[in-house]
Amino acid sequence: MSFIKCSLILGSAGLLIGAGALYFGLINPGADQPHSTIVYKLIQTARDRAIAVRADDLTVPLLNDAEKIKQGAGNYAAMCTGCHLAPGIESTEMSKILYPAPPNLSKLGAPDPARAFWVIKHGIKASGMAAWGTNMQDEYVWNMVAFLQQLPKMTPEQYQTMVAESGGHSHGGGEEVAEDHGNMKDMPGMTHDQAGMKAAHHEAEPAIDESKPHHHAEGEGHHDPKPSVNESKPHDHAPGSEH
Repeated sequence: MSFIKCSLILGSAGLLIGAGALYFGLINPGADQPHSTIVYKLIQTARDRAIAVRADDLTVPLLNDAEKIKQGAGNYAAMCTGCHLAPGIESTEMSKILYPAPPNLSKLGAPDPARAFWVIKHGIKASGMAAWGTNMQDEYVWNMVAFLQQLPKMTPEQYQTMVAESGGHSHGGGEEVAEDHGNMKDMPGMTHDQAGMKAAHHEAEPAIDESKPHHHAEGEGHHDPKPSVNESKPHDHAPGSEH
C-alpha cells in the first residue's frame, strides 16, 4: 500500500473518530475539568500565534508619559483587578474559578505592548477576556498598556496612590459607575471616591416626620387622614341617619 493511501486512510479514520467524539459529547466543556496537556498546548499555541500575527502591524506609541500611565491606572483598577489582580491583591473569587486562569498582570505586566493592546481591545473568544475596544477608544487602551508596563514595579502603596490620583474609570464612553443608593461596597482596586459617587437625581428626598407639626401653603388643605372610628364603643348618630 502506498504512502498516500495510508495517509488518506489514517486521515479519514481520524476525522471519523473526531466527529464521533463531538457528536456523542465525549469532550467535557465544563470549566472545572482542565483540558488534557496536549489539547491545552494546541489551543495555547494557536491563540498566541494568532495574536502575534495580528499585533505585528501595530505601531506602538510612546508609553512612558506619566499622565498616560496615571490615566490607565484608573481604568485598570475599575475594570481588571477582579481577574488580573494588583499589588496587594493576591487572589479574588473570579481569579480562582476562571479557566483558563487569567494571568496575574501585577507580576507579568505587558512585556509585549502590541500584543497587550490587541488583547485588551479585541478580547479572546471562549475565555473571560472581554473586548474592551467595543466601548473604549484606542488612546485609552494604550494608556492601560502604558500602566501595565509599570505595574510589576509598584508596591501596594504606590499602586493605591496612583489609582487615587488617576481620576477613576474614564475611557471616552460606555463606562458606568456601580451604585446601590447609599449602600455601596468598595470594589477591589476602586478608590473611596469612586465607590461613593452618586448621581444627583438618585438622591432620596428626606421623609416627612408626620409626628411633628408642619404648615401648609395658604389655601392648601390639610390632608391628614380622618381618625378611624372605634366600633367597639357606643356612639351617637345624627337624627335620621342610620348605622
